[in-house]
This record gives sequence, structure tokens and C-alpha cells, in this order.
Amino acid sequence: MTVSEIFATMDYGTAPENASEALAWIVDQGGRFGHFIDGTMTPVGEVFPSCDPATGETLADLTQGTQADVDAAVKAARRAQPKWEAAGGHARARVLYALARLLQKHSRLFAVVESLDNGKPIREARDIDIPLAQRHFYYHAGMAQLMGTELPHAAALGVCGQIIPWNFPLLMLAWKVAPALAMGNTVVLKPAEYTSLTALLFADICKQAGVPKGVVNIVTGDGAVGEMIVAAEVDKIAFTGSTAVGRRIREATAGSGKALSLELGGKSPYIVFDDADIDSAVEGLVDAIWFNQGQVCCAGSRLLVHEPIADLFYAKLRARMDKLRIGSPLDKSIDVGAIVNPKQLDAITAMVAANTAGTTYIADSKMPQGGSFYPPTLITGLHPADTLMQEEIFGPVLVATTFRTPEEAANIANNTRYGLAATVWSENINLALDIAPKLAAGIVWINGTNMMDAAAGFGGVRMSGFGREGGWEGLQGYTKPIKQGKALKTTAAMTGIGAPQDGIDRTAKLYIGGKQTRPDSGYSTAIYAKNGALLGHVPTASRKDVRNAVESAQAAKGWSRTTGHLRAQILYYAAENLAARASEFAQRLDQMQGGKSGAKEVEAAVKCLFTYAAWADKYDGQIHGVPIRGVALAMKESVGVIAALCPSEAPLLGLIAIMAPAIAMGNSVILSASEAFPLAATDFVQILETSDIPAGVVNILTGPHADVADTMARHMDINAVWSFSAPTLDTVIEHESAANLKRTWVQNGIAQDWFAPDAKTFLSHATQVKNIWVPYGE
Repeated sequence: MTVSEIFATMDYGTAPENASEALAWIVDQGGRFGHFIDGTMTPVGEVFPSCDPATGETLADLTQGTQADVDAAVKAARRAQPKWEAAGGHARARVLYALARLLQKHSRLFAVVESLDNGKPIREARDIDIPLAQRHFYYHAGMAQLMGTELPHAAALGVCGQIIPWNFPLLMLAWKVAPALAMGNTVVLKPAEYTSLTALLFADICKQAGVPKGVVNIVTGDGAVGEMIVAAEVDKIAFTGSTAVGRRIREATAGSGKALSLELGGKSPYIVFDDADIDSAVEGLVDAIWFNQGQVCCAGSRLLVHEPIADLFYAKLRARMDKLRIGSPLDKSIDVGAIVNPKQLDAITAMVAANTAGTTYIADSKMPQGGSFYPPTLITGLHPADTLMQEEIFGPVLVATTFRTPEEAANIANNTRYGLAATVWSENINLALDIAPKLAAGIVWINGTNMMDAAAGFGGVRMSGFGREGGWEGLQGYTKPIKQGKALKTTAAMTGIGAPQDGIDRTAKLYIGGKQTRPDSGYSTAIYAKNGALLGHVPTASRKDVRNAVESAQAAKGWSRTTGHLRAQILYYAAENLAARASEFAQRLDQMQGGKSGAKEVEAAVKCLFTYAAWADKYDGQIHGVPIRGVALAMKESVGVIAALCPSEAPLLGLIAIMAPAIAMGNSVILSASEAFPLAATDFVQILETSDIPAGVVNILTGPHADVADTMARHMDINAVWSFSAPTLDTVIEHESAANLKRTWVQNGIAQDWFAPDAKTFLSHATQVKNIWVPYGE
């Protein structure tokens, strides 16, 4: 093609990347790879192929992991961990810095191997994936250096099992390995079956960087290897992948005491208002859905367009789609590469073929012959409940609908079981910042998309999982308190006989929706004093009572929209009212428990209310220093409805220490009172009724915790369950919580010190971080 012809047609020419060095690296390894365990490559075992998605050709043979391989990797990691942690933050920082430098030094090699193995365009691997991976190691080198001064009470968890997906093989490795190593943990990592080559290349640079033997271990294979790691004697499981597998991991780890973080699927809304810069929004949408062939958990796969501009927007979008170039991932002029594997291609094809709703438009782009390619596709005119609007396609398929008002846009956006990311396009920053907090998502981009950085946590809510990757918040998932509590002891209720001493029967009621109500079960339990005297009866709550409490708590959602100042005033008022009746509450505690510690517990309860009243308007978010011309606002939001099983060892203080941080942060709560001494809670209802706490914000149930724990854990409208009850309930709560992947906080048999709790730990569990990215400038 001559220069004059190029100017006449303005056609792109090809710009092929030279893959010779990447292929030579594979050949140098013999084209066959073992595992990386205890600092060395193991002999090759039973193999499976790693293929180039663009051609179907085998790149290398990889070893299928066995139980013996996983056991050896875990053993090596366990042996190496104490010395790695004891080396100190500075020593770990030097190693992480060396890894970052080596990733830079070999960046083009990593990019080409990633493109060959995954099928993504070389431009994306070169300009996005590899630089971000480097950034994570640089950033966490700094975190390692600062750990001693900034996280003085934190210790490493131990050995972390990490399972990563095939869509961003090296980047997901960096997201997980860097913070784990920075905090003093060791890792056993399983890369995705389809895309293990960059993980094995990373093993090479681990040796060059001086990573001690056993600190990083990599075992390749299919999903069975992941199951082995989940079942292994590790201290944490970090998983990124499908929601279905995430639920199975939650069930499998229930009651094990293993820390768990899950970054799962998404069906992220891409909202375009009529005042948006339409051309910019169209270009952003190309990145949102056709980046990495749409194989992105946070892809903007649901387009919501303001009705007045829908026709114009669709027309511009179709025109832009027709200009997308599909072809060899190693061609630097290509926009859309290959689907990772023929099985994934078949899954995408089947989902689209089964759809009968809306209008389908396929990009008028030349398709390559052979390989796993799928054309950019747009389906408009769908209803929010249509299958493709609800189910994750994980391919280059965009589904669309329209909205009329901002309120409707938020409602449609939240009409999904997922909650990973969202995008808002509007030139009215007031509108954008009004919509962003209303979206059920862990990350919101304003007038942009796919903005990510190691300094800003990434993660979801709802069935997109829990936990964060990156930022200060991401480190919480890789640390534990240095100081561990004592073993939890069972506290039994007092026994006795007879009627009330004054002949008056006193039967407390449940407290639901701001009212005292009788239990649906129709049963009650006698409560006795230490001397055997009958103090009264409390209701036995049932599943129906839990459901009623959830309805009331959900109806009180307006509480989260009140100011921290208002919530603080109400907590101070409750403290004032409790202090005024301190002697009465102390006497009741002494009657139930025996001894004379009641006054001390009431005093601590008043102090607890003051503490969280103080924090209500001071537990602030952050502005992350991200490398864009803009800011990433880390907003601490309420979790929603929190159900909690209260301790018996501190019946009044424990209940207040759970309730106060939760409602201070804007949550509503359902508290199952102390089993042994529930009258402390039913008496406290009188304080709630006189302290201006809105109806439904606090709900109190009584009765056996085992009667309500599974219902709380399964309930789809409860967002978190905390248990300070019998350790036998931990397994039930964690297993049943998989129903909607709600957050759980169990004690694993370790007692809380209710007279000296860590306030920030409670506040952290009472909030979730939403990162809102706001670019600025012309």
C-alpha cells in the first residue's frame, strides 16, 4: 500500500508484535512446566495444554497439580512464613521493590506472553495490565516499609491460599501476592487453568529478586487444585472468579476459622444522562465493555441511557462499533482480541442465541478466520428483568435499556443481585455525586471507566463478594491483631423454681419496629436470679419474628441518610438516659449474674455509648492519591441491616457495644439478646423508647440463638451477621450466609474483651468502602 493510498482510504495497516522472545522463553523451558514450590521448579507431571486463543495452537504443556503438590506447597509456605514475617517490613520492602523493578525490566516479555496466552490485544497488556502489576508491587513495597509504624498492632495471618482467574492473569496475581507478602504472609497461588504462563514467568523473577524459598509457591491445574487449596491448612483464601464458585468456597470454609475474601461477578450499570458529553461517553463505553473482549468482572455491560438521547446515542454507538478492529491480539492496531477459550466462546454464543428480546446489532467488522473470536454486539430495548440484563455474559455483548428520571436510573442500576462497579456520565457534577452514593456498588466511576490503582481499594457488595484489593482497606484482609483474646467460655443461665416474690408476673416482649410485641411462637422462657428467684419471662423468638424484624429494619433505611451529627446526638441522649437509671440496671445485672459487678458494667456501657457517639461524625473516609488528574474518594458507607447474636458474659455492655457502632455508622440492627441474661436487653428497650431512636433502627429478640441463627444467615435482606455466641453457631452462620454472600463476623472461639474493645475494629465491620473516582479538568 502506497502513502497516497493510505491517505485516500485512511485504512489501518498491521503493526505486528514480535513474539520471538516470548516463544524462545517457552522453548528454553522445554515447552513443559512443573510447579514452583519451595523456590524451585518441580519435575513435569501429568500435563494439559496451554493454548493460544487466537490460533488454537498449543503454547506449552503445564503440569496438573495433585494433592501431594498442594501439600508440599503449603508445607513450604508454612515453613517459610515465620522467618519472612520476622525479617521485618524493610527487608520485605526491598524484595517487593526488586520484583517491581524486574517486572519493569521484562515488561515487554510479560506483555507478549500475556497476550499469547490470554488472547487480549497486546496494547492492553502492554499499556494497562503490566504497568498496573508493577504499580501494585511498588505500592506494597511502601506498605511493607510503613507497616511497623502505621499498623503497629497488626500481624500477618500466616499462609494465604490464592486462586486467580484467566481474564487478568498477571494483574490478579499482583493484586493478591503483593499485599500478602508486604504484610509478612506467604502464599500458595493457583493461576487459572487456561492462563498460567505469566505466573510461571513471575516464578522466574521471584528467584532473581531474592524471594526466599517457600514465600511464593505456584501450583498449576484445573479447578480441582483450587478445591485442594481451599481445603488445605491455610489461614486465608483469596479468590477472584465466578459467583457460583465463590458461594461454594464460602460453604466449604464455613467454621474453619480461615479468613476469606471474594471478588466475584458483576453486571455493572453504565448510566448516561442527557447532559453528558455523548462522544466521550461512547468512547468510554468502548473501554467499558469491549476492553479485554468484555471478559471483565466490572465491565459496563448494562447500558442505561436517558430516554431523550437514546436514539442519538445508539446511532453513535453503532457507528463506533463498526470501526472496531477484530483480529490477532499481537497486532498493535487491533481493538478486540480473542475469547480466552472455545468453551467460553460457546457459552457466550449460547446465551446470546437463547435471547429473544430486544433488537440485536452486530458490529460490521471483518472477522478473523479460525480462533476463538466473537463480534462486538449490542442488544437494545431490553427490560430490566430480561435474562441478559440480569446474567453475566462475560463477553463482548452490551445490553441496553432506557430511563426517564435519575431516581429510575438508580432503581434500574440496583435491580441486580450484583454490586461490583458502576459508571455515571453527566456534565452536572451535582447530579453525578447525588447518584453515586445511591448505587449498590463497591466502586463508581464518574465520566470515566475502568480507572484502577493500587492505592484505591477494589471490590464489591452483594453477590459480587466482600473484601477489598488495594489501598489501606485491602491490607485488612491480610492482617490480624497481634493481641489475641482468651478462649470463649460458655455462660449458663441461672436456674430456680417458683413464682415471682411479689406475686406479679413479669413477661417481657420483643422489640420490633419501635414497638413491644408478643412472639409469633407463643412461647416464653423463665429467667431466674442467682438465688433461684423468678425474675420474669422473656419471649422465644421464631423465624417469623426475624422476618418481622427485617421488614422493620429495612423500612428504617432513612437512618443511613441522616447526618453523623444527628446520630451522635441520639447516642449521647441514650447514654444520658441510661446513666440516669444506672443503679436500677446495675441491680438487675447483679440479680441475674450474682456478685456486684453490675455498676461497673453499666458505667462501661455509658462510656461505650459516648465513644461511638464521638465516632459517629469522625470515622471519615479518605482521598486516595491516584495517578490521574482527579480524586478517588474512599467513602465509608453503612452495611445496611446487621443481625447480631449478643454475648452472655456481658449482657448489657455486649449488646450496647454491638448496637452503638452499628447505628453510629447508619446501619439498622436486629439484636438477639444474651441467652443467659436477656432481661438486661428487655429493660434497655425503655431507654430506646425514650431516646429518639427511630422505629426499626434497633430491634431486639430474645430466646435461644440456635433458633434464629440460620434464619438470619439465610435471609436475603440481611446484609451482615455478627456472632458473639456459642462457637458451634459459627459454622451455621458462615455456611448459610452463602445464600446472598453476606458479610459475617464470627469469633472462632475467642472472647471479646467487652471492657476494652477495639473501637475501630467494630467501626470497620459496621462500614463498607465505596471508591468514587472523579476526574476533573477540561
